[in-house]
Parts: sequence; C-alpha cells; structure tokens
Amino acid sequence: MRQYTVAVAGASGYAGSEMIRLLAAHPAFQVCTVTGHGSAGRLLGEFSPNLPESLASLQIQDTKPDILAGHDLVVLALPHGASGPLAEQLDPQSLMVDLGADHRLEDPGDWQDYYGGPFSSPWTYGMPELLNPGGGRQRQLLGQTHRIAGPGCNVTAVTLAFQPALSAGLVQTDDLVADLAVGYSGAGRSSGRMDLLAAQAINSAHPYSVGGTHRHIPEILQNLRKAAAVDPSFAQSQKPIRLGLTPILVPMSRGILAVVSARLSALGRSMGMADIRAVWEGIYAKEPFVDLLPEGKLPSTADVYGSNRAQVQVAVDQRADRLYAFAAIDNLTRGTAGQALQAVNLALGLPEETGLTTIGVAP
Repeated sequence: MRQYTVAVAGASGYAGSEMIRLLAAHPAFQVCTVTGHGSAGRLLGEFSPNLPESLASLQIQDTKPDILAGHDLVVLALPHGASGPLAEQLDPQSLMVDLGADHRLEDPGDWQDYYGGPFSSPWTYGMPELLNPGGGRQRQLLGQTHRIAGPGCNVTAVTLAFQPALSAGLVQTDDLVADLAVGYSGAGRSSGRMDLLAAQAINSAHPYSVGGTHRHIPEILQNLRKAAAVDPSFAQSQKPIRLGLTPILVPMSRGILAVVSARLSALGRSMGMADIRAVWEGIYAKEPFVDLLPEGKLPSTADVYGSNRAQVQVAVDQRADRLYAFAAIDNLTRGTAGQALQAVNLALGLPEETGLTTIGVAP
C-alpha cells in the first residue's frame, strides 16, 4: 500500500489529537508534521500522552503555510475563521480536510448569521452517508475531490438519526425538535470556561447555546433539506424545515446522544412500525458505520465510545402523534476525526473502512 505523508494543524486540540490517534493505526499514513499556535515549541506528548513515542516526541511547530506544504494530506483542526485563509495559501492540488466549520456551509448568509467574518467557499461535504437530492449519497462525490469539509459532531448525530424520515415524507417538516446530550470534549480543549472544569461538571447537566443560537443549526438544516429532496414528489408537498435544537452538556468526556422528533405526516400515520423501520433499514443496511438497532433496543454512547460507529433507532408515539429517531456517536471519532478519515479514504480510492473500527471500548 502506498504511503502518504500527513501534516496536522491544530494538533494539540482534541480534534487534532484524535485525528493523529486514528492516523497512527492507518496502514497508509505517516504523520510527519504537527503544528499549533500557543503550543508551538512543545512536544506533542505533553498534550496527547496516549500516543506512541514516535508521535509523542514530535515537536509542535508554528502553523504556517511553508511548514504545512509538501505533504500528501493536510488536516486542518483549527478554530472557525482560521482554516479558510490558511487553505488559500496552500497547494490547490493537495488533499486537504478541514475539521472546523469554515468550509461546511453553502449559504454566505448562514455563515454571517452564525459565525461572522469572511465567508469561505464550501468544500465537498465529508459525510459519506448523507442522502442527496434526487437520490445518491455523498460518498459518490467524495471519490472525486481533494478538498473535504468535515461535518460538525452534533450535525452528524441529528442527520444520521433523522434523514430517513425526511427522505420518505414520514413527518411534517415545520416542527422538528432535537435534544442532544453532549460530552464535554465537544467544547474543545482551550475554552478556559469555569463551567467546563471537572469540579463544576461532575454530577451536573446543563443546556447551552439555546434559543436557536447553536452554530450547528444551519448545517443541520442544510443536510435535512437535501434528504427531504430525495423524492421530488415529497419535497414539493413539504413546508420549510424548522428545527428547535437544545444541546445539553452531561458529565462524560466523549459522546453524543441525539433525540430527534417531529409530528407524523398523513403518510407516516398510515404506516405500521414494521414499514417505518423498513425505511431506516433500506437506507442503512449496507452502510459499514451505521447500525440500526433491533426493535426495542436504544442507542447508548457507551457502546460506541472510541469507534466510528453510529447507532440509530426509530420509534413512534401514537398518543403524541410523533416520530422519534435516536443516534449515539462518539463526538471525536464518528463526529469528527473518524468521519473525516472515512472521507479521506474515499478521496484516495482506499477501502472506506481502512484504519477505522466499529468496536467500542467497554467498560
């Protein structure tokens, strides 16, 4: 197997560190260069002591174009607003994946509303299982690109849970509600906030970014609109998608459990549970990293910890006239670095599962 050299910018953050952990087990990649901002000049092992000595002994360099240049793959694990200007200074033909937000959104207005600052052109979206308008999946586009935008972690959980419902017209689109239990690593390593200290977090759960302010909302809507347009006959009859999103920090280091619901459509009400489950089965049956659980079994973040697997489930509350879908993922693996590596494999023509596992860590 051909060997590819890799540079990781933002290597001392959670996303960058997780990407390096996965690359270390991949047979085709060699991490040669790691960069950072405040961490420059220190050893990678100070931030990621879980890595083998060959990687832990790498010195973190400044995040500059000349240091990142000359590698087969460049991973950008940087805060929003930083990847776009940096990428413009790098080889336009090199393979690059952005784990941040800069290249995810297609609408400049969404970027301005939720992030602000200069808008960067969207890259090929890095969720292979995403359903696209008129049929087909995002993986078909990933095999033809050298610029990949890694999805947001909350976005991944909500999309995988609920895109089947929208693609089949099972729900009314103007009343989607998503509640997410989120591990603290989703806030990043360098936030400096008092409410993210262990003493404040243990034995506590609290919501954040409420009232429609969470920056992942436009990205979720962008994905769900595509799923809703899979069948044009359903798309024409649907109202605009409206989403209420409430993330809740819970005392775990990694993981997201998404609970997404909407009122049933006339079609959804006419279907039995077996037929509704068949929609999810038909979409995910051949997906290597998405498991529809047996009926009655619900997803758990503990079961996907450290893996690239997403567990999904669907249920109907007839009394409330609502369809519920659930997804559990590891926010750093399936929600960030693992999903990005899955997309990189496709871009390079490698088997999609290379270097990734569906086996969680237990207990």
